[in-house]
Amino acid sequence: MVKTKEELIKGLYDLLEETQINLEEEDLYEASADRYKKYAKAKKVLNVPAPAAIVYPYTAEEVQKLLVYCNENQINVIPRSGKTATEGGLENWKELTIVIDAKNLNKIIKIDTYNMQATVQAGVQLQVLEDELRKLGYTTGHSPQSKPVAEYGGLVATRSIGQFSTLYGGIEDMVVGLECVFPNGHISRIKNVPRRSGGPDIRHIPIGNEGTLCYITEVTVKIFKYYPDNNKFYGYLIDDVDTGIKILREVVTEGFRPSVARTYSEEDARQHFYHFYKGKCVLIFMAEGPKGLVKATCDAIEEAVEKFKDGVCEQVDSQLIQDWFEHLNWSQQDLDDERQGMIDNDRHDGYTTEISADWEHITQIYYNVINRIRNEYEMADDLTMLGGHSSHSYINGTNMYFVYNYNINCAPEDELRVYHHPIQRIIVEETLKLGGSMCHHHGIGKYRNEWTKEEHGSAYYMLETLKKAFDPNGIMNFGTIFPEEEGKKYQQ
Repeated sequence: MVKTKEELIKGLYDLLEETQINLEEEDLYEASADRYKKYAKAKKVLNVPAPAAIVYPYTAEEVQKLLVYCNENQINVIPRSGKTATEGGLENWKELTIVIDAKNLNKIIKIDTYNMQATVQAGVQLQVLEDELRKLGYTTGHSPQSKPVAEYGGLVATRSIGQFSTLYGGIEDMVVGLECVFPNGHISRIKNVPRRSGGPDIRHIPIGNEGTLCYITEVTVKIFKYYPDNNKFYGYLIDDVDTGIKILREVVTEGFRPSVARTYSEEDARQHFYHFYKGKCVLIFMAEGPKGLVKATCDAIEEAVEKFKDGVCEQVDSQLIQDWFEHLNWSQQDLDDERQGMIDNDRHDGYTTEISADWEHITQIYYNVINRIRNEYEMADDLTMLGGHSSHSYINGTNMYFVYNYNINCAPEDELRVYHHPIQRIIVEETLKLGGSMCHHHGIGKYRNEWTKEEHGSAYYMLETLKKAFDPNGIMNFGTIFPEEEGKKYQQ
């Protein structure tokens, strides 16, 4: 049994080439935590252990060897693909840990336009596949803000969603089949078919598992025809969030699917639409697809706005909305600039907690959260922005992104304890109280795991049974999703 980092590293050299093993101190420090602790990381005060190594397999068979070795020696494994996690899912809570990075699993295996699907390895960046599809007149339909740097293994493992989800769906709606490796070395391949009734849908074991059950090595996703010339944009200034939610509901429950349907609170609108928001909430839509569908969707948007016109102040020039969309995604340079800004200004901009609920309760949750934070949170005076927006809607409800910025007036290592955690706790408590889900698409990670059992209730039995069955030795991403007493010392 491996007991030291030196023994662990020696074993890795028996499995991989030297060039596939990264022991650089700075890289290991960066791999200690994801964007969740970006301020503490930038200030060099992380309180978690660095992994022993980062390894870069080329094949599923190399992943298999690594997982078997780690399983036999009780070594914690953090699967990594894209590095854009925001909930601590990539944070390390064990001394003996390796990060298995998908950087070398970077091949587009096949683009099949006749069967409308594409197969890629886990380390293929979403933007890379999108660019190749655009050349052929197709699109992935998937567009999270992390699109330029996100990779498919991470997108699937975190059950990600994109800005056009109301039309195309989330990643779970796009995945056709996949390949993954379990801790005991078993390689499972789920074949590519449009649908089947062969028992439970086993795609949903790896989808959303956040690296706690298996390592995803290959993914096949649907592709869609691309109609950029037909895009139509709408923007409105509205009186309140409630009016915006009602208009979103009207459009979606009438059976229409704009690619984008969003409502922003006044404060959230201020940081996105400062040049035209006029102190009001903002409602935006985008319609895309074949001309006939776009026209019908646009008619439905206009009819819904007319129905609730008492809460609508004015229509915004569509070019302003289009310009905003075209500059919404962030790049690696944006991440670097954000990090430097935090160091220079001791300020945190853009923390979010996203939840979902049915139409009946979503607005009530929003106002309950905002009022409670403003009235109960003892550091409320340090908040520079508190608001939210709904950006992903369904026939039976929608999501809410709570967004909060603040000046940091404490030691860097105390930032999360003083600011983010108390705010997130209020959001989670108010959401669960009214039957919503505490996480819409960022996942549970390590910092919402204390509420995992409450989130699932009696259904938690199924979730914990999956963990016991597929990872009985508990080597996969310790502390993520599943509450662990041993890891609580790092939840500061």
